[in-house]
Amino acid sequence: MFTDKRLTEAYEKARVEYIDETSNYVFLSDCHRGDGSLSDEFARNKNIFLYALEYYYKNEFIYVENGDGDELWEHHEFKHIKNAHPEVFAILKRFYDEKRLIMIYGNHNIYLKSQWYVEQNYFRNYDEYTEFFYDFLPGIRPIEALVLKDRKTKQEIFVVHGMQGDMPNDQLWYPTMLSLKYFWRFLHAFGVKSPTSPVKNMNKRHKIEKNYVKWIQKHEKMLICGHTHRFKYPKTKDLPYFNSGCCIYPTSITAIEITGGQIHLVRWKTWVNEEGMLQIKREVMRVPDPIGKFDIRTRVKKGPATELLCRTYFSRNLRN
Repeated sequence: MFTDKRLTEAYEKARVEYIDETSNYVFLSDCHRGDGSLSDEFARNKNIFLYALEYYYKNEFIYVENGDGDELWEHHEFKHIKNAHPEVFAILKRFYDEKRLIMIYGNHNIYLKSQWYVEQNYFRNYDEYTEFFYDFLPGIRPIEALVLKDRKTKQEIFVVHGMQGDMPNDQLWYPTMLSLKYFWRFLHAFGVKSPTSPVKNMNKRHKIEKNYVKWIQKHEKMLICGHTHRFKYPKTKDLPYFNSGCCIYPTSITAIEITGGQIHLVRWKTWVNEEGMLQIKREVMRVPDPIGKFDIRTRVKKGPATELLCRTYFSRNLRN
């Protein structure tokens, strides 16, 4: 019930952009960029991330960072994250300077909800070598949600991080943040996860995803989320719930792409070629489908049939 309310509130306040077959968008979430220490889960995939973003930059994609880009729960002082990953923020600035960066905040970087915090930390950067302040992302306004609307069909794609209605990470985010910052953070270096996270808690993860699908069923919108760290691409008869996964899988990151009127689930990973050299490879994980295939308005009516689809979705996925 509360998830429906929170997602609906986010939808009603969302930024709206119009798309067509010439539009190129890529969605990445849950980078969790840290300070470069042992608890920084992003650091091991930093080179993959940089290579992938360079590809998207050259191919004129709009980059949507769908929540939890920076690990601000563990590192409230953003300068430590900036200093640990200067190359990452350099390419983000290139996207932003060309108006091709959309930053959505999640629970781990919910401080971006405060424009004062954004202005103090993201508008300018300090170069310790030159001892000079320079413009970083001046004027950026992170958002909670995005709606992509097809110019011709008016089909809508709702994009949101996905913590909305997840009590420990939404309503009770502050005490959860304190427990992570002063306790669980130090266990991350040894691979121990917080029980408030849906990442390693299968029952919690499926409960969250079930609430997503209920919202899709009720509001007849295509939905792209992050938060659970589990990539999802719907089967033919499933409701249109997509999840971009995360950037902290071992040696790989996953992304959702929209290009040429189609949607893709892709994975960027390191692999060894025949000469024994490590390379980074882009792999299409699901056969691309036209976005119109997931227009729930044309194939699903409210009522028993939709309820059946919703139940079928979870009877399949609870076994995965």
